[in-house]
Amino acid sequence: MTGAGFGAPDAAALREISARTLAHYEARAQEFRAGTADHDVTQNIAALLEAIEAPKPWRILDFGCGPGRDLKVFAALGHQAVGLDGSAEFAAMARQDSGCEVLLQDFLALDLPASSFDGVFANASLFHVPSAELPRVLGELHAALKPGGVLFASIPHGDNSEGWNRGRYGVYHDLVSWRRYLAGAGFTELHHYYRPAGLPREQQPWLASVWRAAAAR
Repeated sequence: MTGAGFGAPDAAALREISARTLAHYEARAQEFRAGTADHDVTQNIAALLEAIEAPKPWRILDFGCGPGRDLKVFAALGHQAVGLDGSAEFAAMARQDSGCEVLLQDFLALDLPASSFDGVFANASLFHVPSAELPRVLGELHAALKPGGVLFASIPHGDNSEGWNRGRYGVYHDLVSWRRYLAGAGFTELHHYYRPAGLPREQQPWLASVWRAAAAR
């Protein structure tokens, strides 16, 4: 990881964060699709779906859907899956491969319908949001969930460092920091775990967590 982050970035710095991170993915879209096509995230999908208490079928937002791998799974299970990604290349791939609606939206400039989703699946996406902007973005996801809806998030955990890592901006929260942000946005933790399963903690780079949105804020 390079750089120490921007602290509280101004508007120009935020535009740079988005533009450079999205350009990284745009330039590697086909490579990324091929490299992640067989990633097994069934544990994460199950963690989200098992926590939703509303009657089926559910309306699921795949936040940072990439090429659409998981959209296809949600749709095959009979749910109304909606994707969201800031990369035009990924959004086009996801629409073609899944047949689902896919919103082309920057994570830092969301425009989501209120109280619309039973669940939000944020698999390896929210860590791209600068820490200064995370309370706002989490608040927008909370508002997009129906009362009692569920947020699943998987992030690469770390020591709360922040900055550029191989062409992408990332924030590497520890569990204490992550809990503080989610609780501040009105979420209640249901449970968390580390991935991949069955390995020593030092070989588990991913922190997965499941949260319920408060009925009213």
